[in-house]
Amino acid sequence: MKILIFKKIKVYSHEFPSDDEEEKEEEENDSKQRDIKKLFKLAKPCLKDFKVFLKSALNIIKVKKIENHLIFGLDSFADTGKYIGIIWSVLAVVNTMHEKLRISAEPSFNGSQLDACGVNEVEIYPLRLIVPTIKLISKKDVRKFIRGVWDER
Repeated sequence: MKILIFKKIKVYSHEFPSDDEEEKEEEENDSKQRDIKKLFKLAKPCLKDFKVFLKSALNIIKVKKIENHLIFGLDSFADTGKYIGIIWSVLAVVNTMHEKLRISAEPSFNGSQLDACGVNEVEIYPLRLIVPTIKLISKKDVRKFIRGVWDER
């Protein structure tokens, strides 16, 4: 199987082995370790390109409404109070991230309990991601990074 862009740029290729070859390949993969330093060297020139791509990826998501409520409880009253305090502090930061985001939590001192209910309306426009993806993959450094990751597998 091959994935090509513009019928020239090879993005991904994979040969499907038979059952006998899979067993041999699993033994080879166990002995092989990944070289993280090599991957970091390959990723370093691509960081700006990935940053631009992630910004465009965030632009394809439109949040209409996120309203969730969590009921949280543990057997211990002290642990319930401690963890609900941590949850409330995280939610104070999360709720300020978007104007249509409302997440709340309440403690339950009636034993172990974890219930959640809510309404989530999010629109995703994946076609808007085609052009940034092509721009990202057309960069030579990014293609080297992708090949390096596949070679390390």
